[in-house]
Amino acid sequence: MFRSLRRALGVVAAALLLPLAGVHGAQAADAASTARAASAGSAAGATAAAPGAGYWHTSGRQILDAAGQPVRIAGINWFGFETANYVVHGLWSRDYKSMIDQMKSLGYNTIRLPYSDDIFKSGTVPNSIDFSNGKNADLQGLNSLQIMDKLVAYAGQDGLKVILDRHRPDASGQSALWYTAAVPESTWIANLRSLAARYAGQSTVIGIDLHNEPHDPACWGCGDVATDWRLAAERAGDAVLSVNPDLLIFVEGVQTYNGVSGWWGGNLMGAGQYPVRLTVPNRVVYSAHDYATSVAQQPWFSDPSFPANMPGVWDKYWGYLFRQNIAPVWVGEFGTTLASTVDQKWLAALVSYLRPTSTYGADSFSWTFWSWNPNSGDTGGILKDDWQTVDTVKDGYLAGIKAPGFPSTGSGGGDGGGGGSTAACTAMYTTTSDWGAGFNASVTVTNTGASALKSWQVKWTWPGSQQITTMWNATYTQTGTSVTAVNADHNGAVGVGSSASFGFGGAPGGGAVPTVSCTAT
Repeated sequence: MFRSLRRALGVVAAALLLPLAGVHGAQAADAASTARAASAGSAAGATAAAPGAGYWHTSGRQILDAAGQPVRIAGINWFGFETANYVVHGLWSRDYKSMIDQMKSLGYNTIRLPYSDDIFKSGTVPNSIDFSNGKNADLQGLNSLQIMDKLVAYAGQDGLKVILDRHRPDASGQSALWYTAAVPESTWIANLRSLAARYAGQSTVIGIDLHNEPHDPACWGCGDVATDWRLAAERAGDAVLSVNPDLLIFVEGVQTYNGVSGWWGGNLMGAGQYPVRLTVPNRVVYSAHDYATSVAQQPWFSDPSFPANMPGVWDKYWGYLFRQNIAPVWVGEFGTTLASTVDQKWLAALVSYLRPTSTYGADSFSWTFWSWNPNSGDTGGILKDDWQTVDTVKDGYLAGIKAPGFPSTGSGGGDGGGGGSTAACTAMYTTTSDWGAGFNASVTVTNTGASALKSWQVKWTWPGSQQITTMWNATYTQTGTSVTAVNADHNGAVGVGSSASFGFGGAPGGGAVPTVSCTAT
């Protein structure tokens, strides 16, 4: 992301303007769905494994798991490792586990973690982490990479995947090319290889985004070794796969192709003619970035036909790769403050273009929203400035394109709970934060039976006077101190051994954790 993080702790960034050429219409009609296209939850039979297990690969426009089942990345960006804090932001307010639990409870299934090459330096010390009252206790004394290990491990335990994003060469700012005088290409590739080797065998990390937002003078297919991003992506991708051949290689676009400009990293017009070729097949996922007027004004926003013109714009820059079944497309960043009517219409149009999960399942564009953090100065985040409260309006726009989570890669709990086709589940209640006047909590529902769940409900009775004030990823009724929560439409189906989560806020705080029960069908 090139946007300024004006309120980010310890970060100073310059505002950037991006002059763009106009867009002249749309290209590419929607191709027929591939034979493997399937909606979420379409796997038949009680023995079908939950989608997402193991490492992933590509086939045409789809991303497939180790068993060949289609999966959809529907995630969130959590930035900070790329800044002078050298660690994800918000740990000055909360425990990292409660953050990841909340992401899970909101229905995000993947975390994109931006970083800079500074985290590989021996003198780099992560800062601005609160260790009081037991928060982040297991991060004390660790360096940035060791903290990243902890986040990856816990995300995998929660059934989330992780994409590592080489966001900047150093914490001082974004670079147009993948190298600078201070961080040459050799360092970039060596550090990518180091990360790939570090997480070899850990399928929570599904891939690496090679470099964030290449832009002018970066070119695509021009043949100049110093500026051709497509050739550099091939060199780096092969280096990564030489030490970890299971990873996906995420390749962003450039700014300008054949005189037509777009968002930084968002122009993939050249990828059809000049594809990224790697020594290991079926590993390339193309990545586009797209933003609203809160980031920069673009010609298409003032087109008289807006927002009806936007699908044609997206088709032209990157959507054709998906529609023509060339390769999967992951919108690695998109975001807005939603402050203007134009931005609201833009986000609604983009969500529709990305294809609702209920209709298309995993045969869809993948995405990670920018950002989880509230301190992205020109977009804000899913969390509000207190690092606790969810912006339910912003999160609500994304509800239709969220997708199921993935099997846990952690070591907790076995399958158990009945034989035959009996549906069974357990629920675990966790207070994620408590500030006296109120609290946040999450509940994880785990399928402990021998067949996939179609739906579930969780019940508990508080020993105190707590009342729910808001709930996400489930609906609820409360009578006195007794609460019944029922799954949302998108997370009722839970595979054997897999989990789904929901979260809520309540008041007052300070209550004891209640005993919960789970009923499944």
